[in-house]
Amino acid sequence: MSFAVPLASGKSEIFEALLKFMPDWVQITVLALAILALVISWGFKLKRRIDHRRALRSGVPVAVPAQRSGADYLGQYAPQPQVQAQQPQSSGADFLGSYAPQQTRQDGTV
Repeated sequence: MSFAVPLASGKSEIFEALLKFMPDWVQITVLALAILALVISWGFKLKRRIDHRRALRSGVPVAVPAQRSGADYLGQYAPQPQVQAQQPQSSGADFLGSYAPQQTRQDGTV
């Protein structure tokens, strides 16, 4: 007794289910556009790789993009790095105002 195990992922099964409800000409068009997008992305990757190799062979310095975050593009609105002064450790009681427990001195006064 053997149980059938689906080999396709959930995404591909959903894609196939959507295609089944479409007319043939739409199915063919969607599949052709998906394949075209794949081929174009491969073409761009290949072109970039060839350009990179040519630049290395000719001795031209290759610009390597730096890792950037979204804050790099905020200009004057980007958060500024804060310099932290050495402050004593505070506890939650420091912010309780008049409800904070009072410290007593050695002589017993508050």
